[in-house]
Amino acid sequence: MTTKGKRYDKDFKLGAVKMVLEKGRSINSVAVDLGVSYDTLHRWIREFKTDPQNSFRGSGHLRLDEEEIRRLKKENQDLREENAILKKATAIFANHRK
Repeated sequence: MTTKGKRYDKDFKLGAVKMVLEKGRSINSVAVDLGVSYDTLHRWIREFKTDPQNSFRGSGHLRLDEEEIRRLKKENQDLREENAILKKATAIFANHRK
């Protein structure tokens, strides 16, 4: 049986990361003080350093470029379906005129 890990909100993660990056505390001491694992805090720091503006978006929240890609893929699929329907309709009407 697997257990889900504890979930932390964005403010908690940012506070933990800032303790390490801005206040110069060690990852280990902050992890112990906050009750999170060293590896978890290290991953949060790496994520923050990679993209500070979009770090810790939360489940289901996409970056703007990811959201745009998803929207365009959906639009593309809808257009393909409409095109297939129009092709079938054209074939049906062509057969009725003969």
